[in-house]
Amino acid sequence: MPADENSDDTSPKGRQGASATTPSQDEPPAVDRRVLEMLVCPLTKTTLEYNAKTLELISRAAGLAFPIRNGVPLMIEDAARTLTDEDLEKRPAKPAK
Repeated sequence: MPADENSDDTSPKGRQGASATTPSQDEPPAVDRRVLEMLVCPLTKTTLEYNAKTLELISRAAGLAFPIRNGVPLMIEDAARTLTDEDLEKRPAKPAK
């Protein structure tokens, strides 16, 4: 079967489609806000705060920050870091809504 000119992945059209759906290496994958709204702390069942800067879901009630890796929240205690006094003193952000 002969190769079609438009089937070449290096064509401008092919590159544009790939870059539109694939996040860059410098940019973390987007987190679906609808998913964040449904999540609660697995330990206390309280609302979580989304920190976009650190890519974490904060549970002030449990004193834990759950990481978000590759766009997926890791909602297990072993993956979470303990919040420091400095973290707890910061003004709470809006809950993940």
